[in-house]
Amino acid sequence: MRLQSGIGKLFAIMFIILVITGCSTGQGTSSTATGKGKTDNGGTLVIARLSDAENLDHQFMSTINSASVTHGKIYEGLVGRDKNAEIKPLLAEEWNQLDDVTWEFKLRKGVTFHDGTEFKADAVKATFDRLLDPNVGSPRAIVFKMVKEVKVIDDYTVQFILDEPFSPLLSILASHEGGIIGSKTIEKFGKNIINEPNGTGPFVFESWASGKEIVFKKNDDYWGKKANVDKVIFKVVPEETTRISMLETGEAHIAEPLSVPMMDTVESSQASKVYRSEGYGTEFIGFNVQKAPFNDVRVRKAISHAVEMDSIIKGVFNNVGKKANSTMGSQVFGYHPDLKAYEYNLNEAKKLLAEAGYPNGLEISLLTMDSKERINMAEVLQSQLKGIGVNIKIEVMEYGAFVQKLYGADTQMFLLSWRNATGDGDYNQYNQFHSSSHGASGNAFFYSNKEVDSLIEAARREKDQEKRKELYAKSQELQMEDAVYIPVRVIENLAAIGKNVKGFSMSPSGYLEINEVEIK
Repeated sequence: MRLQSGIGKLFAIMFIILVITGCSTGQGTSSTATGKGKTDNGGTLVIARLSDAENLDHQFMSTINSASVTHGKIYEGLVGRDKNAEIKPLLAEEWNQLDDVTWEFKLRKGVTFHDGTEFKADAVKATFDRLLDPNVGSPRAIVFKMVKEVKVIDDYTVQFILDEPFSPLLSILASHEGGIIGSKTIEKFGKNIINEPNGTGPFVFESWASGKEIVFKKNDDYWGKKANVDKVIFKVVPEETTRISMLETGEAHIAEPLSVPMMDTVESSQASKVYRSEGYGTEFIGFNVQKAPFNDVRVRKAISHAVEMDSIIKGVFNNVGKKANSTMGSQVFGYHPDLKAYEYNLNEAKKLLAEAGYPNGLEISLLTMDSKERINMAEVLQSQLKGIGVNIKIEVMEYGAFVQKLYGADTQMFLLSWRNATGDGDYNQYNQFHSSSHGASGNAFFYSNKEVDSLIEAARREKDQEKRKELYAKSQELQMEDAVYIPVRVIENLAAIGKNVKGFSMSPSGYLEINEVEIK
């Protein structure tokens, strides 16, 4: 019945797109064509997105969805990543680790913030002082808690003095949390969320109509390679069929995210195509381990044994994204290739439920955001778990409300993805599983295990990269033993892009890369 319904919807969507295409004037809002097939720098790039950014202050962002708007566009860090995901110089031209706890960075000269202020060491210090100030209360302060002091040596030299050795420092400085903010903006907003972002990047903030659109314009004074387009508009368009239709009519050039059920529709279009690349992130089913009945590990293990994952990967995701065994993608440093998830075993599941005091089953609530795949997966889980007497009430929420409820601990079971912003296992392990990261810092499981904490902390201090991998492997094994989550699949970054767009990509972390985009 579900399959028939899905096919019906697909034909309906295709019909709508054909009608719109037939009626279209073909006049895109931002076309800068000077001849057939010719590209011309300039124009307005329109990106239709599922949801708005939660804010434009990367020290208060809790999702890659928001960070993707500003990271590398408005804000830049001391270091970044190249197309091969290798660390590269950005606002720092070079760096050296002077000893176990001292890192020195030589800053790039001739860089200005969007307000015209020259980029110097004082801005680096002001940025991290604000991030780490307990009176500011940034949920991302946890990421840099090892930083004792940012010390200005001269106008173009800063030192990061750490409380203890921290091997993955560069990987975090390359993520959105490491973006440098103009000092005058910090003075203006103080501990309040910044709603007029001021960085050094290739785009300058112009306006934000909350829930509608965010507008950036090209930074003509950018120190590096300037953007090709004159303006970029991030439009909030919750309905996916509308987003795809906007590509057909030329009202938008990129639509994201793209759901698996819509891939065939986009591929069959004359105006758009599917962009896909493997990401660092994974999708998983999570448990709030402090909330009954999932405060009992036997219940978590029972659910884990009752989920038949192969049918979910095939039926819900059409085999897009390979089966996961962890919350880490296979390209993340510290990934454990030999980690084993729970096998499908209904008899064992029923036995564990009976031992936990639920011989006749139980009722639970499952929270998900309002995306097609997540809702489909929730319905498949609902059907599968009936086999062990578990009745699921599915709660679907708009993305912003979903995030708020998820990290507010008001959940039992949830569907979630985690996009690693750094490519290093620390970003997964510390944010998702350390006891100090409960809530908005990333630990939506509200999980605590002293041995896991110790392993994660040891991996942060360890210089030997092979030993770090061993520590992460043990940590992941303990998390699986505690049945904190059920791994689903490694995420593929998916977007629909107009065939008149070139130069677009998504980083493995899920950041939109638009600086080289051209529109035919």
